[in-house]
Amino acid sequence: MSSSRFQLKVIVLGDSGVGKTSILNRFVKQEFSQSYRATVGADFLFKEFTVDGKAVSLQLWDTAGQERFQSLGNAFYRGTDCCLLVYDITNYESFENIVSWKKEFLERSGNENTNFPIILLGNKCDMSNERKISTIKAKEWADEEKLIYDEVSAKEDIHIDEAFIHVTRLCMGREEYARPALPVKPLVLKPPEQIPAKKKKCC
Repeated sequence: MSSSRFQLKVIVLGDSGVGKTSILNRFVKQEFSQSYRATVGADFLFKEFTVDGKAVSLQLWDTAGQERFQSLGNAFYRGTDCCLLVYDITNYESFENIVSWKKEFLERSGNENTNFPIILLGNKCDMSNERKISTIKAKEWADEEKLIYDEVSAKEDIHIDEAFIHVTRLCMGREEYARPALPVKPLVLKPPEQIPAKKKKCC
């Protein structure tokens, strides 16, 4: 395997309660919790793995879905390599609001006029008996917007790893990632140098 590492920043957007944090915890920690605690502002996780023989380090930004946290500032979005838009297949409003989340991201990240990689994920596909948005409808909208679409379940661990591998390949395939990544340099922490005390001269 090459000693180079791709470092990618991925932002996850969507309404509160659609399962953004659960998706990231399932992917990074292989964990799922039934207890729900809303993300305040933003949080991020790291995941290092190998895709197609290349070392990858993903910086995954989890954002709060509450309206008062939507405008997180341009600096927050800057430098993003891929955006994940998440909705809940049992909540029609969360699907309708994806349009606003997409617009928010493109405007604030400065990618309005580029073919930027965005993936749409319909979470909670294990609850298909409570589905409010059909797969066909979601896929049609994603095709119109030129987005990649998949359905996942953080609870049952369905398509989670596949979605992030797809994200990674999408990012690595972009023109700016065609060049070799910088080699990984190990971080060595050294104790501070001890300054020898001056000897006092005898009187």
